Amino acid sequence: MNPIFVYCWRDLIRWFRGRWGFVSALVMPAAWLIFVGLALPIRFTDHYIDFVTPGILAMTTLSASMTGGGLLILDRMLGFFNKFLALPPPRESILFGKILVITIRGLIQTTVILFFAFLLGAHMYSPSQFLLTYLILFIFGALLSSAATTLAIYVGDHDQYAAVNAMITMPIFFASTAMMPYEQMPEWLSVIAHINPLSYAIDGIRLVADGTIPISQVCVLSVLCLVVLIVSVHVFRKVGI
Repeated sequence: MNPIFVYCWRDLIRWFRGRWGFVSALVMPAAWLIFVGLALPIRFTDHYIDFVTPGILAMTTLSASMTGGGLLILDRMLGFFNKFLALPPPRESILFGKILVITIRGLIQTTVILFFAFLLGAHMYSPSQFLLTYLILFIFGALLSSAATTLAIYVGDHDQYAAVNAMITMPIFFASTAMMPYEQMPEWLSVIAHINPLSYAIDGIRLVADGTIPISQVCVLSVLCLVVLIVSVHVFRKVGI
């Protein structure tokens, strides 16, 4: 485990030193909370900020994870990747370190957004609700981080990865329950939202906020995370040889 934490700590230090990257990652979620959560005249709920907050948290995790896939590409461009492969630790520790640091970055960003939502009027969570919310976000972040690193291995170019990231992120967000419940969607969109992993994370956080333990959502996300992680390890081994 030590090489994993070393790789993770290295990228965390680099991220904290680049302050504008952290700040810019919070601008869009904060804007969604203000201009959507407070400004839109929504009729299906009396307190839309409570409804939209889980969606913004999941969107923040989605954005942080997909953007974090570029860390692997950056190391390959700068020549660090080949040097890491030559070190004694198992090659998979590089991959797990990337997945861990991307997930941690997402949790840090969602923490800031969550407390910002409380300042805007969202209902405060209890300690148990905080723990369950972070559990869902951690599993969801690990799932997306594994997918992002796998995609980064295949793409290999920073500009192309940014284009693919933009092409994937927004459709996933809008085809989920982030902005409206299933019953308010067109039938075709509701079908897509029901199989969207982002919806599982959002629905799970909403159930936690309502005082329910989202067992099915956590189980589905955990299985998906395990499957994608196995695929990511397989791809990493194949490309890294």
